[in-house]
Amino acid sequence: MDEDEAQKQRLKAAVHYTVGHLCQDIAADCEKQITKQTIAAIAETAFRQCDIFAKDLEAFARHAKRHTVTVDDVKLTARRTTALYNYIQQKSEELALNNQELKEKRKKNAAKRKSKDMEAEGENELED
Repeated sequence: MDEDEAQKQRLKAAVHYTVGHLCQDIAADCEKQITKQTIAAIAETAFRQCDIFAKDLEAFARHAKRHTVTVDDVKLTARRTTALYNYIQQKSEELALNNQELKEKRKKNAAKRKSKDMEAEGENELED
């Protein structure tokens, strides 16, 4: 088994493990049981869908002549699934808002530091 295949198997195992835990939590909440075969089918479907998403993301970035995947690429990938697209759009807007707030805080802090430095310089000149 080559390195890529070993990595793929580790990823599949991680997805299966995570899907298993999610299914157990959901089954407990609903007081139902989910078979191991069902969990395996969900895990395989999730893994294949992630593989498709990854290839689409690479293709969108490559088409735009970029080496980096952007939020717009993710939105394009999710466009076929309305609920997923809406979720990603909401999270994107939240991130943009948080980034804007951080920038404003940094500007205010920089302005405060600058005014304090100016005051300190003014005091030093008065002492001389």
